[in-house]
Amino acid sequence: MDGWHDHRSACAGLCEVRCAVHSRKNVCERACETCCKRCKCVPPGTSGNYERCGKCYSEMKTHNDERKCP
Repeated sequence: MDGWHDHRSACAGLCEVRCAVHSRKNVCERACETCCKRCKCVPPGTSGNYERCGKCYSEMKTHNDERKCP
């Protein structure tokens, strides 16, 4: 497998950790996986640490101009 395919399959596991304590876990994981696939990064921990993934992750917005990535 190529590196990108390996990373995409890793997104689910990384997002499961990221969203572990979120009140709406399924919504969080879906948004996180979108962000992971686009930005190729998920910050460590269950919240914060956005700077670890750069502007792609920290500045992605929803249609309502809210932060998309958990």
